[in-house]
Amino acid sequence: MLGLKLPTDPRWVNIVEKNIKEILTDHAFCEQKATSTAISLIVSFPEYTDLVQEMTALVKEEISHFKMVHDKIIERGWTLGRDRKDDYVIALVKFFPKGGSRTTQLVHRLLYAALIEARSCERFRLLSEELEDKTLAEFYRNLMVSEANHYTMFLGFARQYGIKEEVDAKWQALLEYEAEIMSKLGHNESIHG
Repeated sequence: MLGLKLPTDPRWVNIVEKNIKEILTDHAFCEQKATSTAISLIVSFPEYTDLVQEMTALVKEEISHFKMVHDKIIERGWTLGRDRKDDYVIALVKFFPKGGSRTTQLVHRLLYAALIEARSCERFRLLSEELEDKTLAEFYRNLMVSEANHYTMFLGFARQYGIKEEVDAKWQALLEYEAEIMSKLGHNESIHG
């Protein structure tokens, strides 16, 4: 369903289990960045009323996810750690050239967002199936559904605002590029890394 070209090695969960605090911190900041992305799309493309409506709802959902993850951190007696750079996203956003029409810029941003959500969904599924901590596994199972919905929403908007055939070709090329990125990652306790 997600179309990812390179699945995450299930051994990644072993890395995560050695430092749950780090994955929760990274996850919290991923939710915060997703909130910021939705706000940025509203600010950058206010003329797309249906997008603004959906992004407004997404802001509420993503910030509630941030709180849920932050609550998990507090429940365990920890505090939220500092944000760190996301090598995955840094590499991903280099794929499309800068510039182009506003519509092209929008489509590219939507495709990036769709792919980030798809990879998050895939990672959450893995955590839900493989984590020994069953409470945390259930937590990730519940979030996995949201990520899948976000992925399809962003991809749907890209196809709505762009020329479908061109968008689909860009999507496939982006998926191939993302697989190359993922082949070099998966060695630390981060949602995308």
